[in-house]
Amino acid sequence: MSQHLRAGVVGLGMIGGGVAVSLTRRGRVPVVYDIRADTAAAFPGAVASPAEVAAAADVVLDAVVDADQARDVLTGLLTAARPGLIVVLLSTVAVPVVHELAALCAAAGASLLDCGVTPGDKAAENGMVAILGGDADVVARARPVLDDVAKRVVHCGPLGAGMATKIARNVITYGSWTVVHEAVTLARAAGVDPATLVEVIETADPGGATLLSWLRDQLAEHPANREVVPQVVKLLDKDLAAAQELAGTFGVDVPLVSLARAAGPRTLAYPDQEVS
Repeated sequence: MSQHLRAGVVGLGMIGGGVAVSLTRRGRVPVVYDIRADTAAAFPGAVASPAEVAAAADVVLDAVVDADQARDVLTGLLTAARPGLIVVLLSTVAVPVVHELAALCAAAGASLLDCGVTPGDKAAENGMVAILGGDADVVARARPVLDDVAKRVVHCGPLGAGMATKIARNVITYGSWTVVHEAVTLARAAGVDPATLVEVIETADPGGATLLSWLRDQLAEHPANREVVPQVVKLLDKDLAAAQELAGTFGVDVPLVSLARAAGPRTLAYPDQEVS
């Protein structure tokens, strides 16, 4: 039965278009719709409306940009939804919007899965991670289609959990970009070529493992790791104090350095541990 699941895609931008390409490569040619008729015409399964996608598909991947577009698409899909239709929301939206859209689906006899995806530029290469939230039985039913799209499918929990995970992941991404910007500004002010900083970081930590190293230690719950927390807090405070002093020398504003120093004990402590 999994081979006969019919797939649909609404929204044929970088992610949606890539998803359609991946599905086609796997032999599951999707029925597709995009508000730009010329874009949709490049795909063999193009139809004229979201309703036609819902009428022809068992699993529809909704790859529009924002919550308003997702609502509009869902309205069209549900006008032709058959019982058992699964809508997979690929758009990153607020978690309450996920529950709102799920309620609309349920009223029409359909099911919703929230599915953050990353990295979007790998969509056409079956190279994304699908970050899912929703009922396990619905995930299982949609899984053959998702496996044709993603290199890995991660079921994070109930409805909304996939979106919450994607949002948290984005916090790390955008937050780290901001931290890097602040660090580069500081290095440049001290006369260091930013390319040199990149070389040092990539040589010392080529896999980027440092970013999640402390979280991994906390999750591992090794007693020895707990014991070093006060020592690491002292090192953090010393090193970030030096960063603040350097910033002061060159008149550079480093609010994230100050925040990281102040939050150091809370950041490094295990969930049930207090560090002064």
